[in-house]
Amino acid sequence: MKVQDIMSKTLSCCAATDTLQKAAQLMKEQDVGAIPVVNDCNERKLLGIITDRDICMKVVAQGNLTNTAKVAEAMTRTPATCRPDESIEGCESLMKRYQVRRIPVVDSSGVCVGIVSQADIALRDTPEHIKDTLAAVSQHRARPQGRAVAASA
Repeated sequence: MKVQDIMSKTLSCCAATDTLQKAAQLMKEQDVGAIPVVNDCNERKLLGIITDRDICMKVVAQGNLTNTAKVAEAMTRTPATCRPDESIEGCESLMKRYQVRRIPVVDSSGVCVGIVSQADIALRDTPEHIKDTLAAVSQHRARPQGRAVAASA
């Protein structure tokens, strides 16, 4: 099975210049914990990803939340990515390696075409395998600031 078979294809996006309030509102409306950050929502060239945790840990906890705080202040600029034709196992391996619960899916031009979440994988995997992935992603360890790398197809 390939990433394209399980990824969410309908996704909201935001720009680095959008406010964190707008990103948080999108997350609330869509009931998601992460939004791809793109150059513009029509072209959708991936620039990064913003998560609810990013907003909380990088901005709110630091006391820096204002009405004008921008997505660029909290987003992860180089998220791990995968391709639509990559195997689910390859995507899952990236989740484990970088301890992330969501991976943007990009085409060969760097355009965001979807996102794969841990839940997408869990709904299609064995309980034993899910347990291993969850444990690897949730393991406590210090993360480097630049934790991401693009996966090859």
